[in-house]
Amino acid sequence: MTRSITRIVQHRIAQHPDTEVTFEAECLGCKWKATPSTDSAAVDVDCMSHTGRSNHRGFRRICTSFAAVVRDE
Repeated sequence: MTRSITRIVQHRIAQHPDTEVTFEAECLGCKWKATPSTDSAAVDVDCMSHTGRSNHRGFRRICTSFAAVVRDE
């Protein structure tokens, strides 16, 4: 008969320490895309500038982050 020991280890998920959140946006009226940036305000300004040139007012905003699961000690 084989015996086994079960050990419960708590984990948590957190943003990967070597990365930053990246913000992106794309126009819903054409194929225009904002330059990805770690500064959300810069992407918002790009969207407003695009609206001024094209009168397109709808955008899909994307925030990308990378996560790591680590032991909760």
